[in-house]
Amino acid sequence: MKILANCLWKLKPALPEETGQNFPYPPLISRLLYNRGITTIEEADLFLSPDKRLNHDPFLFPDMEKAVSRIYKALLAGEKIVVYGDFDADGLTATAVLTTGIARLGGNVTPYIPHRITEGYGLKISALEKHRAEGVSLVISTDCGITAIPEIKRANKIGLDVIVTDHHTPLDELPPAYAIINPKMPCSTYPCKELAGVGVAYKLIQALYRNLGREDEAKDLLDLVAIGTVADIVPILDENRYLVKEGVKLLNAEPRPGLIEMAQLSRLHLGEIEPESISWIMAPRLNAAGRLEHAMAGYKLLTATTISDSQELALWLENKNTERQQLTVRFVEKARAMLDTQFPPALLIFSDAECPQGISGLVAGRLSDEYYRPSIVIKTNADSATGSCRSIPDFNIIQALNRFAHLFSHFGGHAQAAGFTLPIENLDAFVQGISAYAEETLSGMELKPFIDIDIDTDLSLLCPATLRELERLAPFGEANPKPVFLSRGLNITDYRSMGSNNEHLKLRIKHKGRFWDGVAFRQAKELSSFLQSPVDIVYNLELDKWCGTDTLRLKIIDMAPSGTKI
Repeated sequence: MKILANCLWKLKPALPEETGQNFPYPPLISRLLYNRGITTIEEADLFLSPDKRLNHDPFLFPDMEKAVSRIYKALLAGEKIVVYGDFDADGLTATAVLTTGIARLGGNVTPYIPHRITEGYGLKISALEKHRAEGVSLVISTDCGITAIPEIKRANKIGLDVIVTDHHTPLDELPPAYAIINPKMPCSTYPCKELAGVGVAYKLIQALYRNLGREDEAKDLLDLVAIGTVADIVPILDENRYLVKEGVKLLNAEPRPGLIEMAQLSRLHLGEIEPESISWIMAPRLNAAGRLEHAMAGYKLLTATTISDSQELALWLENKNTERQQLTVRFVEKARAMLDTQFPPALLIFSDAECPQGISGLVAGRLSDEYYRPSIVIKTNADSATGSCRSIPDFNIIQALNRFAHLFSHFGGHAQAAGFTLPIENLDAFVQGISAYAEETLSGMELKPFIDIDIDTDLSLLCPATLRELERLAPFGEANPKPVFLSRGLNITDYRSMGSNNEHLKLRIKHKGRFWDGVAFRQAKELSSFLQSPVDIVYNLELDKWCGTDTLRLKIIDMAPSGTKI
């Protein structure tokens, strides 16, 4: 969760009268649709009713026919197939979708998840050679492979066919794979360009089953698709809205044994799962295995068929997630102690030989959120250094890394998240160079986070019916956040800190004779100086189901003394 306390507030423009007149919806819904860039009735209908119209034809992928034919050939001949995945939640769910879907058709298929520390991300020649030596003749990559040019060249040379399914952006040169299924391919006319890795994997299974007249049988994999899609923070727009909506329904109606056990240990209420539950409860636990050890435990939990098979796995993942949380807190505190947090530089860099590589991105993300600066966390060893980068909208981190490409062994990423490895002798030159570049690029900017506010409203106007209206915009997630409200002149009658580290706040709020509960997560320190009355509060509206009662609650994003901001 991003720390947005004490940030700039930006109120989105009012709904144009003409647009409002064209929309046959209540004013609140019309305003929120407009805030999300939706201006026609046709767009609004698809957004509010993300049904099978958004379930695009999988054969619109240019190489889909070729990929399906090759898999059928492998099935008929009894060839050994390996699904080569990734160690994050998207990669694990994608691997589970492909192995489950192919195994049901009688395929001789096994998963392969690389080790984050000893192997790293993506296809590796040593692993491909090992598979070939074991008699594998077809590898299907998922959530990786689109940049694996030398690796796939080697696979071809040793008689190993590779089908790439991936959602990352291709390079100018494409790998010489047997087939490539990727919505971002230059030649692709596939309508939804922002599928997650698991979404691409599902479209391949959907195509396999459609040709056999069994497409409906693939739909019970949509719970996995929803988990991976939300976990990978892709936009919940277009086809992703359909996939997540249907997948969350399935998660609530028919949860897998492994997820039942995970839910019990994490106090997640089955039947009430929503995308936020995936983001903050399921995904971190699935990711924890690969961050600290091997990710295969996460895959096994997703594919377990009995409760007894799931119990030990779920407990192990729960413990690993606790360990991951503790390590993250420890190294964030260590970074704070080493950084000038009162007058932070334009770019925060924390280098440490002990910081586990699997949590360096989490530490960088936490620093970036807290100080609103691009942040790099570097793990060093005797001969190399590996860094994880997280950034802010004002600073494109992958463009910055590109300026120092000559110093890296390898690097990659996108505008706000990236990673690199370099020889240890190049580290000082890199740190000095990118620090100077950041200072120059961000000079004169007010480095402060901002929050886009959907609606400025009197708190007394909100009621349970308001929340029911808001649910029409679900599922929420990336590019479709929960609506953000601003209410002014509120009185705080009571408050207390919560949590093991007293980092959360629970508040009692009074306005026009009515009392409201409010909660602010991980913001006790940031908001404590604004608890005098009256205050203006920015918040999401949510349902608190604590102790079996349903009450409206304000999930507080920021607050300020009344009249001091917009």
